[in-house]
Amino acid sequence: MYPKKLATYLIILLSPFLFALVTLLSIRFGATDTSFKDIFMAIFHYDQENMQQTIVRTSRIPRAVGALLIGVLLAVSGALMQGITRNYLASPSIMGVTDGSAFFITISFIFLPNLSSFQLLCLSFLGSLFGVALVMGLAAFVKNGYSPVKLAIIGTIIGTFLSGVSSSLASYFQVSQTMSFWYNARLHQIDLDLLIFVIPFGIIGIIISIILSKSVTILSLGKELATGLGQETRWIQLLSMATVGLMTGISVALVGKIGFIGLIIPHITRFLVGSDYRAVIPCAGILGGVFLVLCDVISRFVNYPFETPIGIIISIIGVPFFLYLIKRKGGGSQRV
Repeated sequence: MYPKKLATYLIILLSPFLFALVTLLSIRFGATDTSFKDIFMAIFHYDQENMQQTIVRTSRIPRAVGALLIGVLLAVSGALMQGITRNYLASPSIMGVTDGSAFFITISFIFLPNLSSFQLLCLSFLGSLFGVALVMGLAAFVKNGYSPVKLAIIGTIIGTFLSGVSSSLASYFQVSQTMSFWYNARLHQIDLDLLIFVIPFGIIGIIISIILSKSVTILSLGKELATGLGQETRWIQLLSMATVGLMTGISVALVGKIGFIGLIIPHITRFLVGSDYRAVIPCAGILGGVFLVLCDVISRFVNYPFETPIGIIISIIGVPFFLYLIKRKGGGSQRV
């Protein structure tokens, strides 16, 4: 137990340093490298006439901060989902959450093209809830539908269906060019105004997740045990899924669909810190943010000077990890 607690303390204590380091790497390196002097001047003595400082201020910093925030939100969402469902394959990208959000955003761009940032965020949030409700509802009609592998299959089917409908509608109504941003997770096109707007909502989602962490730990032991201990399991599940919907909705509204972070990072975190979600949730957020920023930096050098889509970099890690989980843990429900 001691090494697990030590790992928890180390991750939390080192988080400011880790965040600062990966953020600096993200700002520093790209198609054109930026000097530390330009970074310093752009932050503290901004000169609009200086092109390098303008790139740092309007592109590199929003991209780094956005990637950090999204990595945190998706990793925490995945940890919450795995805890409350006791499903080691649960994650926003597999359970239809991200596809539902992208589907609602597609509908909004077709029929409600002039939405405010708040309205877009609300629609993205509702889409996230719609996607997971569709998956869980369909699973209820399938024998052993809530088992990890079957639920993952149902989630993949629903996600593919929603993605296909979204693409078809976008093509028919000639908004494919606009919607390609949300399907391909282009971090370099992140909207600074929208990022500033959603940060408080992201912080609220993280705080709620931490508050729920003790209840999620009890729920991860089994619904019967949690009920026996007097826990209102249904309310914990509903509030947790609403929080997941909020955090995933923010991520999709900012940069589109990003997969596997919510699957990979919670497993790595539990390996390091144990199964107490009071440690898993904050540590998963820290590791998720660092992971996504590093993947974004790597994506700039795989095919330098051209950028490789971030989804490809993450999938290279995520797909083998997904297959490993199925082979290692089998298809039954278990504590995660």
